[in-house]
Amino acid sequence: MRTSNPVLSRDDAFSPYLQQGGTRQGAPQQQGGRMTIDDVIAKTAVTMAVVMLVAAATFFMMPDQLIFPAAIGASLATIVITFIVAARRHVPVGLVMVFAALEGVMVGGISKIFETIYPGIVVQAVFGTFVAAAVTLATYKFFNIKVSGRFAKIVGIATIAMAVALLANFGLSFLGINLGLRSGVTGPVGLLPILISAIAVVLAVLNLILDFDYIERGVAMGAPANQSWKAAFGLTATLVWLYVELLRIISYFRR
Repeated sequence: MRTSNPVLSRDDAFSPYLQQGGTRQGAPQQQGGRMTIDDVIAKTAVTMAVVMLVAAATFFMMPDQLIFPAAIGASLATIVITFIVAARRHVPVGLVMVFAALEGVMVGGISKIFETIYPGIVVQAVFGTFVAAAVTLATYKFFNIKVSGRFAKIVGIATIAMAVALLANFGLSFLGINLGLRSGVTGPVGLLPILISAIAVVLAVLNLILDFDYIERGVAMGAPANQSWKAAFGLTATLVWLYVELLRIISYFRR
C-alpha cells in the first residue's frame, strides 16, 4: 500500500492496530468501529465545505491589500501542517479543520487575484476540478484499476520532485532569480510554465487514483474509524492542489 500523498504515505497510516490493549487484524475491533467509504466521503465533504466557506469569505470580505500576503501565509502554514499530520499516526479533528480553513484562505486569495484579471475563471476552474475528480473516480471504479508498487513509486517521486522544484522557484523569486517554471498572473507565457502546469494537473489526477486505492485498501483492512479524518485530509489537499493548478493553466490559455 503506497501513495505519493504525504499524509497517506506512512506504512501505518491506515493500520488496523488497536490503540489500547489491542492486536492486529483479527482481534476485537477498536471502540468506534471501522473506517468506511461512506465515512470518508462524509468527512471529506465537511473539510471541503470548510474550504469553500472560508474561501468565499476571503474572496468577498478580505481587503484587497491583504489578499496576497494572506494567501502566501496560508500556503506556507498548510505545508507545515501537512508535515505535522504526515508524521502522526492519528490526526486531531481540530487540526484537520484548521488546515481546511487555511486552505480556504489560500484558495480564496488566489481565486480573487485571478478572478479580478480573468473574469469567470474561478467558475471554470471549480467546474474543471469537480469534473476531473468525478471522471477519475469513475475511471478507477469502472476499469477496476489496480495500483502497482512501481506505479505508486514513480508518481511519488515525480510529485516530490515537482514540489521541490516549485518551492525552489518560489523561494528564489524573492532573490530576483527566475527559473521560468511559473509565469506571473499577467504578461506573456512561455511553453515551460504551460508544460509545468500541465504535468502538475496530471500528477494531481494520478494522486487521486493513488488516494482512492489506498483508502479502499484501508477499508478492506479494517482500519479504525478515526482514520477517516486523515483520509479526508489527504483528499482535500489533493483536490485543492488540482484546483489551483487548473486555475493557473486556464489563465495561461486565456491570455
